[in-house]
Amino acid sequence: MPHHSRLSTFVLDCEVDDLAPHVAFWSQALGKPVGTADADGDGRYGELRTAADEPMLLLQKVAHPSRIHLDIETDDIEAEVARLEGLGAKRIEQISTWWVMEAPSGHRFCVVRPQREAFGPHLNRWD
Repeated sequence: MPHHSRLSTFVLDCEVDDLAPHVAFWSQALGKPVGTADADGDGRYGELRTAADEPMLLLQKVAHPSRIHLDIETDDIEAEVARLEGLGAKRIEQISTWWVMEAPSGHRFCVVRPQREAFGPHLNRWD
């Protein structure tokens, strides 16, 4: 059965005590307004507003060194993870509904459920 995927989100992993000033910095640096400085009410996630045809920009408070990773959204997580494993990626950890993966280059990325109501443009179809 075919499934779909696309680049969803650039995630700025921030090893910090307080995420809010970093949300403000990246908002100003990238010229994107703050969507929310505290998406879940626990101080772990902030989001910058982007246009519907742009990837989302998320800041995440983490316990590992600061880095950036990307999320791939899909309508079939298991099929997409299997496809990526076929390309040489490895499963690292399942968290809630998504998978943390590692590319052959060593870069970490996540495979997540659709993040916006409409999948929209730039959609890949995999058979």
